[in-house]
Amino acid sequence: MKQIVMLLLLPTAFAAGAEQTFTGVITDSMCGANHRMMKITPDAKCARECVKSGQNVKFALIDGPNVYKLSDQATPAQFAGQRVKVLGTLFPKTGIIRVQKIELARQDRKSNSD
Repeated sequence: MKQIVMLLLLPTAFAAGAEQTFTGVITDSMCGANHRMMKITPDAKCARECVKSGQNVKFALIDGPNVYKLSDQATPAQFAGQRVKVLGTLFPKTGIIRVQKIELARQDRKSNSD
């Protein structure tokens, strides 16, 4: 019986990938990288307003061409419009990251040493 239960649970164990770090900008799932159509500036304010609209719009992470919805919808509000690192697990079929942690991404600064 135990073997049957393990076989049934096996597919769900592989449905999500391993925990990893994603780096990108906190936005909303409607605007993505382009907030111009909403005519709300700055981008951080637009993202917060779009999510507040309640029309199935969620905080998301834009990472190059990818826009991932975030499972945590409270923490991203404070990082809207900012470059962050999100530690979490991506569910590829839904495009949702199960968030473990969000923190500001370090900005690499080049020093001018003469």
